[in-house]
Amino acid sequence: MRKKHGSMGAEEEENEINLTPMLDVVFIMLIFFIVTATFIKEAGIQVERPDTITADSQEDAAILIAISASDEIWIDRQERDPRAVRAIIERLHAENPKGSIVIQADEDSTNEMLVVVMEAAKAAGVTNVAIASDND
Repeated sequence: MRKKHGSMGAEEEENEINLTPMLDVVFIMLIFFIVTATFIKEAGIQVERPDTITADSQEDAAILIAISASDEIWIDRQERDPRAVRAIIERLHAENPKGSIVIQADEDSTNEMLVVVMEAAKAAGVTNVAIASDND
């Protein structure tokens, strides 16, 4: 029989599990999910949408544009000038080319502002534009 020389601490050190590789993998996965996540650009105001019967759901909305009852245009939680909407849509669409635009027009807003936003989206090269509604 051989006797082990040394202290009890050395024996415990050999049996300890090394957690460093697991933590590395967890941090790499976290970074991967943060980088690949798609963020929705919220409009920033609450809008009373008109009711419809024939509404389809929009799955890949990337940009939400809201038109308030007083015809203010809100994009990314800020009120925007109608003349700057095209440039903002171009910038946001460049960040996510596969995403669509959803316009949330208040039921008391005018058609003129809705047409201004839709024309700006068309001029920016976005073909997938939807208008939000309540389908109760």
